[in-house]
Amino acid sequence: MDTVLDTRAIQELLPHRYPFLLVDRIIELVPRTRIVGIKQVTIGEQFFQGHFPGAPVMPGVLIVEALAQVGAILALREIERREEKLVLFSGIEKARFRQPVVPGDTLRLEVTALRIGSRIQRMRGEAKVEGRVVAEAEIMSVVAERSGVQ
Repeated sequence: MDTVLDTRAIQELLPHRYPFLLVDRIIELVPRTRIVGIKQVTIGEQFFQGHFPGAPVMPGVLIVEALAQVGAILALREIERREEKLVLFSGIEKARFRQPVVPGDTLRLEVTALRIGSRIQRMRGEAKVEGRVVAEAEIMSVVAERSGVQ
């Protein structure tokens, strides 16, 4: 797998930082159309301390967040003055969780744009482990001015 964007390039686009940056690299990118990211799930993730002790499972909401972050990369690349913007969730539909994600899994985050506008985004995401879909969702977001978020 070739790396299209590494962690540094991702951090130039996204405001997220450890421990909430949930994508390690981008391996495929077709502007305004499709993007694929990778998240190596390790036992060192902070959420495993409480979810669940003795049986660590990545929370489904964080899998959807990882998909949203990959989608935000796709959207932010197309937005002028992106350093002044934030991509905020406005909706999640058709979310399904099919299999637990555990330490040691490589999460492949595939996101396809359904609509990319200057303000409103709609994307479909699938999270896969070893080629099997473990989670999927349609994600809607709005692009907001950073200064307007309080």
